[in-house]
Amino acid sequence: MPMDGLPHYASGPVIKGFGRGSKQLGIPTANYPEDIVDSLPQMLNTGVYYGWANVDGGQVYKMVMSIGWNPFYKNTKKSMETHILHTFPSDFYGSLLRVCILGYIRPEKDFKSLDDLIAAIKSDIVFADEALEQNEMLQHKKDQFFQTNNVED
Repeated sequence: MPMDGLPHYASGPVIKGFGRGSKQLGIPTANYPEDIVDSLPQMLNTGVYYGWANVDGGQVYKMVMSIGWNPFYKNTKKSMETHILHTFPSDFYGSLLRVCILGYIRPEKDFKSLDDLIAAIKSDIVFADEALEQNEMLQHKKDQFFQTNNVED
């Protein structure tokens, strides 16, 4: 179902996040700096989204993104945390991350336990993986946005 403000494109350097994705959850995320988060359109609600992403102009992969304050962790700063459905050999802090946000999965919410949070994220990943196989979603994988090789400051 189409949502106002989508697709939304974002591009910027990967910064160190809260250090929880890989360590506590086993689900590594790439985080954007505050200025990228602050430039999100007001119409994009907090929650979990899906779309496409690439790092330093490389291959385009499926992704799931959490936008918001992560109620389970009671964050005080809004964040954009991208989990790319690909295993990278190492961290890529400082690399240029491009994302195309295409769809909304669910609102953010609190969880009773870390296991419940992990189960929800894994469910989000399955949802995104399947949704991105639709023809109207696959066409965005070849978007010119991902093809440009100019590295932004």
